[in-house]
Amino acid sequence: MNPFQNIHAEDDLRFRLLRQLDVAPGQSQRATAVALGISLGRLNTLLRALSAEGLIAISDRPGPDKRARFNYTLTTKGAATKARLADQFLARKRAEYHALHAELSGSGNSFLPPLNRTLPMNSNLTPIQELYVSQDSAQKLKIDAGDLPSWDLTPRQICDLELLMNGGFSPLKGFLGQEDYTSVVENMRLADGTLWPMPITLDVSEAFAEGIEAGQDIALRDQEGVILAILSISDAYRPDKAREAEMVFGADDLAHPAVNYLHNTAGPVYLGGAITGIQPPTHYDFRARRDTPNEMRAYFRKLGWRRIVAFQTRNPLHRAHQELTFRAAREAQANLLLHPVVGMTKPGDVDHFTRVRCYEAVLDKYPQATTSMSLLNLAMRMAGPREAVWHGLIRANHGCTHFIVGRDHAGPGKNSAGEDFYGPYDAQDLFRTHQEEMGIEMVDFKHMVYVQERAQYEPSDEITDKDDVTILNISGTELRRRLREGLEIPEWFSFPEVVNELRRTSPPRSQQGFTVFFTGLSGSGKSTIANAMMVKLMEMGGRPVTLLDGDIVRKNLSSELGFSKEHRDLNIRRIGYVASEITKNGGIAICAPIAPYTATRRAVREDIEQFGAFVEVHVATALEECERRDRKGLYKLAREGKIKEFTGISDPYEAPTAAELVVDTEGYEVDNCAQQVLLKLESMGLI
Repeated sequence: MNPFQNIHAEDDLRFRLLRQLDVAPGQSQRATAVALGISLGRLNTLLRALSAEGLIAISDRPGPDKRARFNYTLTTKGAATKARLADQFLARKRAEYHALHAELSGSGNSFLPPLNRTLPMNSNLTPIQELYVSQDSAQKLKIDAGDLPSWDLTPRQICDLELLMNGGFSPLKGFLGQEDYTSVVENMRLADGTLWPMPITLDVSEAFAEGIEAGQDIALRDQEGVILAILSISDAYRPDKAREAEMVFGADDLAHPAVNYLHNTAGPVYLGGAITGIQPPTHYDFRARRDTPNEMRAYFRKLGWRRIVAFQTRNPLHRAHQELTFRAAREAQANLLLHPVVGMTKPGDVDHFTRVRCYEAVLDKYPQATTSMSLLNLAMRMAGPREAVWHGLIRANHGCTHFIVGRDHAGPGKNSAGEDFYGPYDAQDLFRTHQEEMGIEMVDFKHMVYVQERAQYEPSDEITDKDDVTILNISGTELRRRLREGLEIPEWFSFPEVVNELRRTSPPRSQQGFTVFFTGLSGSGKSTIANAMMVKLMEMGGRPVTLLDGDIVRKNLSSELGFSKEHRDLNIRRIGYVASEITKNGGIAICAPIAPYTATRRAVREDIEQFGAFVEVHVATALEECERRDRKGLYKLAREGKIKEFTGISDPYEAPTAAELVVDTEGYEVDNCAQQVLLKLESMGLI
């Protein structure tokens, strides 16, 4: 007898019992024993053992039926154990099935040739495991979680949690502990050797981390306080963020949006541990277009699709994309899944509401019988090659067999030296290396360009008569310029329906809201120029103008804040939030705080540029001149140590290095300085 057979039988019985209690927590013991095919005595022994291990909670159940006196509720530890045992159970059953199939088909016998036949169901279409508990258990866990410490998830963490719970990040069962995290960062693999290129971590604040410890459960809530899951903490650790940036993103360079997020937004402590899913995040938009991996697999089974090629995009679909997807589907002889990302993408990208409307506007350009579209709530990292492998694994979890990897897949643009972060085909090379292990095949494509004489799109490296034909192309930067200035966008480049949607969201700049953000030392002249600007813009008319002066905001919005770095950042973020709302609604916001920190100014820029232009004006008056002008005597008090954390004296001012305009007020009248700003706005097409 196999020495592990008894161990496996015991694990299988524990799994079946935990599953039965999860599905029918109020069922009588007799009915449970019958369902499992064991005696009542054996059942009671198992129940006592599960309770002693902390896997189930037993409570009295009132009612006339004496045979159903108790309720059995899985604890978070029990739910995690059930998930682990389910993996082991399924793995053994699959192994048994394949062994039996090999025996019956002759593929396991060296004397018989293997038969070229498919299994009854393709592995990419079988259901995958999710991390949710049953509805009854979820209701009980919601009540129990009321006493647990809670962490309010950030938008990125909500995206990650959703894909953990619904199986999109399979085989992950939770946020990475330190051992797995280190292995992923260094080797693109979990500690057990499984391929996984992206650290999926729960970053928290220092203050929150001090109040929790390993072995503790915490509730994970959305930004409205709704509980989504319970995290059973395995460990809390401080990552080497510089090393993470180097290994995952290729450089510790703040020009990379994910590296900037890592250093200036993410918390300093990571929590690892298993997730017990209670409910998915609520999405009120495009609900019919959002599908879990198992829903996609069921859809493919229903339609009889066996080969599915997925197309990843974070941009609107133009004609080059259509030609690329058509070619990919033909090359792979597969059905096509348009699978755009609607979670977090690169700052400055077109908002997902506009993008989805663009997708829906051109869906009828695709054959309905062979094409489908679903939305993916993914928080992209723009990690180039690693991200391509990550995207492939996610699409494999959704049931896809092929994945399109294009030129500079998930690239973030230029680094601090003005060069591309990744080579144009680095992502394809890394994907090709791992595609067999991933179980999904790459369909690689080069840069698509329009050949005017043949009136069609072709891969640029396949055009053999480049000297004899006219090659046309419009870059993303050029497209944005044409939208901004209201210029024509030719039909060979995009569909009229897509252009109409983009023009609705991105009217010419002279019709958009915008923010002018003055920054400089105290006494530099920011407020004076800002007031002059406000009057001049109001004189011109056309759009409402709002001045958000540093001192006025301190008095009305941030009176409770001090002058620590944390409070200064919070004050500037509040100003940025108000300015973004003004900009979004077509107004002009003029901000005049000191705003001494580069990272905070960058965060405000990213918030505002979702809705309109952000014009940073550095009022670069020298410190000595600012002290000479000091009417309130603040610099004198700071020099004497009577004012702590004073910018320019005891606290640094990080001067902008790429402001849209630098103004020196020494020797210039206020009106002249304001005129410089007006000329800049005019040159940008804003007025």
